Amino acid sequence: MMELPATRAGHIGRALSATAILLFLAMPIVIILVTSFGADGIGTFPPKEYSTRWYEQIAAPGSDWATSIALSSLIAALTTVFSLILGVTAATALARGRLPLHAAVYGLVLAPMLIPQVVIALGLFLFFEPAGMLGSPLAIALGHTVLAAPIAVLIMISTLKGIDERLEDAAASMGASRMTIARRITFPLATPGLIAAAVFSFITSFDEFFIAQFLSTPDTRTLPVLVFNALQFDVDPTVTAVSAVLIALAILALALVAAVRKLGGHRNSQGGVLPVEPLT
Repeated sequence: MMELPATRAGHIGRALSATAILLFLAMPIVIILVTSFGADGIGTFPPKEYSTRWYEQIAAPGSDWATSIALSSLIAALTTVFSLILGVTAATALARGRLPLHAAVYGLVLAPMLIPQVVIALGLFLFFEPAGMLGSPLAIALGHTVLAAPIAVLIMISTLKGIDERLEDAAASMGASRMTIARRITFPLATPGLIAAAVFSFITSFDEFFIAQFLSTPDTRTLPVLVFNALQFDVDPTVTAVSAVLIALAILALALVAAVRKLGGHRNSQGGVLPVEPLT
């Protein structure tokens, strides 16, 4: 099929369209970032005066914001650990094993991504409330794992399928045990995927609202719950600073994943991941 030559007007039109779309998508982020440095207590855009007072309130020791950030970080860290354990285990079984009813098991693992979060949150509330675990960081972390684990499974399945199984077969034929193969070959090659799964699990937990709302108490409020409470009856400009911090966290997380994947691809192409000494 003959391709029509691109015209100068076509190049300009595509560039203008792409620029307009990017500006439209970035506009809410830019507004939040600029407003977070406003000095007034209303949260107007654009601000008449600029200040860092709302960021200082977030970082103030003993403030509700600092406490919620610490709690959300703890819960997200626990969720990351649980999600990696479940993600690696389930992904290995789905990508390398021969499970009966493979499609049904795969669908069951990914079901939490399709079910509305409020439904999952209600079910978790009915499960943990009789046990007296409402407000427990462990209970909230387990609830967040329901949402984060499927993401980790998807990432790890893609990662494991990208690893040449002949490397593992070669190590096995030389007498290496399954644990040695996993420790010396599979996990080093899967490191970019593991880091990506950990980052996305952490972000999923840190930003989650519905489960935290159902399982929290007045003494244990995660950051999204505190943001919702701050906006429920009034406009608190501190929320814009919190939102800016969350935006920065998401950008840093994506940059980390991209850097690790690029480094992992470079090392794999150079053969620097596999050990050169005997597998014992």
